[in-house]
Amino acid sequence: MTEKLQKVLARAGFGSRREIETWIVKGRVKVNGKIAVIGDRVDDSDKVVVDGKKLSPQKKTRHERRVILYNKPENEISSRKDPDGRKTVFDNLPVLKHGRWVAVGRLDINTSGLLLFTTDGELANKLMHPSSQIEREYAVRVMGDVTPAMIQDMHKGVMIEGNLCRFTDIQHYGGEGVNQWYHVVLMEGRNREVRKLWESQGLKVSRLKRVRFGPLFIPSKISRGRFHELGRMDIEKLLKLVSV
Repeated sequence: MTEKLQKVLARAGFGSRREIETWIVKGRVKVNGKIAVIGDRVDDSDKVVVDGKKLSPQKKTRHERRVILYNKPENEISSRKDPDGRKTVFDNLPVLKHGRWVAVGRLDINTSGLLLFTTDGELANKLMHPSSQIEREYAVRVMGDVTPAMIQDMHKGVMIEGNLCRFTDIQHYGGEGVNQWYHVVLMEGRNREVRKLWESQGLKVSRLKRVRFGPLFIPSKISRGRFHELGRMDIEKLLKLVSV
């Protein structure tokens, strides 16, 4: 039975489907000696090569699905490698014998907190896809005078770069002086969306930390720069979110 090429490579842990599709478009993937195109399907008899490296038959089969929760510090980038030599979130992850870790979304360099990684690129793709409507909760410290009208605007939605952005929930968590803490929830993870929503109200975000993704919170015992591997029950919770 044949399967879509990007699905096979995602399952083998090469990356998310979206990431692999860009590789195919750039000509980095070959099937049976020919440059692959979007829509190609393969089976166990096909020879798949990525960046000159042959995909071994055992990598075409599904390995044990693993998921880890990483507590990202500030000043780490979410890319796999950085040309400027900055520290990346992948530097602290455990070494894999098969496949590789695929990040479920990204956090910008100045944002800390919960970041998921999995060996299953298909799962990563579904968790990231906007249609999954998975809640992301952030703790945010805001500088400035926050009014009820501002809260209402961010609840209702603000057009930012052609997209309607909104928080589904905003809760005040105290603070001192001009620095006030809030917890906000949104359903997508567009680039810097939390910061841009507050900035649309003339306010500045001075601290930002993701504290929840779907049903998962950062365990208090996991310090910054450390990870926790999810057990079967927590992985099942994620699978149910995206009907895998």
